[in-house]
Amino acid sequence: MKIKYVISPLLLAGILMGCTQTSEESSTEETNQTTQENNQQDSGDQEATQSSQAQEGVVFKELNAPWNIVRKGEVFYITEREGTIVKGEKDDYERMRLQLKEDVLAEGEGGLLGMVLDPDFKDNQTAYVYHTYAKQGQATNRVIAIKEEGDQWTEERVLLDDIPGATIHNGGRLEWGPEGALYITAGDAANPELAQDIDSLAGKILRITSEGKPFEGNQKGYVYSLGHRNPQGLVFVDDQLYASEHGQSGHDEINRIEQKNYGWPTIEGKEQADGLVTPWYEVGEQSVAPSGVATAENTLYFATLVGQRLQTIDLETKQVKTIVENQGRIRDVWIDETSIYYITNNTDGRGNPSADDDRLVRINR
Repeated sequence: MKIKYVISPLLLAGILMGCTQTSEESSTEETNQTTQENNQQDSGDQEATQSSQAQEGVVFKELNAPWNIVRKGEVFYITEREGTIVKGEKDDYERMRLQLKEDVLAEGEGGLLGMVLDPDFKDNQTAYVYHTYAKQGQATNRVIAIKEEGDQWTEERVLLDDIPGATIHNGGRLEWGPEGALYITAGDAANPELAQDIDSLAGKILRITSEGKPFEGNQKGYVYSLGHRNPQGLVFVDDQLYASEHGQSGHDEINRIEQKNYGWPTIEGKEQADGLVTPWYEVGEQSVAPSGVATAENTLYFATLVGQRLQTIDLETKQVKTIVENQGRIRDVWIDETSIYYITNNTDGRGNPSADDDRLVRINR
């Protein structure tokens, strides 16, 4: 294998905020697979499913707390939380520096998180990333445009700044919408009341133009939907947006996103209240901490951190199946016509890394 390192030392050591349970770690020692009661999958069926999805091989290894998978042609781009992007193909990849005007703050769940390529990336070599930085001593998040230049990326402009941050609940996923808008997940920054404050960017799914302006038709300003705790996955199925979200103590959610209020912290799980949306799917009492999501053939694929599985949910029946387990924490998933790719997340301070963790792994569909 050929790997080229052009990384500077770690910017900051990861620091975890003390709390009873965060969105990415469980208060129990055992992980679990949870589904709706009427969608439970027999454990024997799960083992058969797992064995039928034989691991085809490691594409990248020795990744450093990877967060997001992007692919253009045969080339992958993987963000790492300390502030680097790994680029390349199997057995030939490099770790690229970012030249930014604000240093990446990789504390707790913060750092370099979501990434999308510009629709005209082939011509302009531009991508967009979401990252945490320190502003007047406070963790803050922003979305910026960066340009690939040789073996590094250089900041071009800021699209959106002053998204509240913390050592937990930063959100961080980016996704293009069919109308050309850029969607952004923002966590509640460990301040639940901000999720219901329409004037705050925290606890929201935001929608902006590629120039960083509020997209026409938003609820208010940049806000597309509100009442979110820590949404981490975004994907469109045709014109319908889906988002994964971490609950407080279990009750993790997958939501069909519209311009509505999804309830946090007023309601959680199956609770109901006037004007607030109850989840399309929620896992039950024990957390799985869903993160990245992808879709194919009327099925949603979602990576889980606490659950330590890659799972699927049928968009019609809501039946849940496990297709990967025993690989530790899984952060993101990417799908093409023949393969499923996922990244482990065992080096983020909450996992038990093996010698070659973290890895980008390919399996057959």
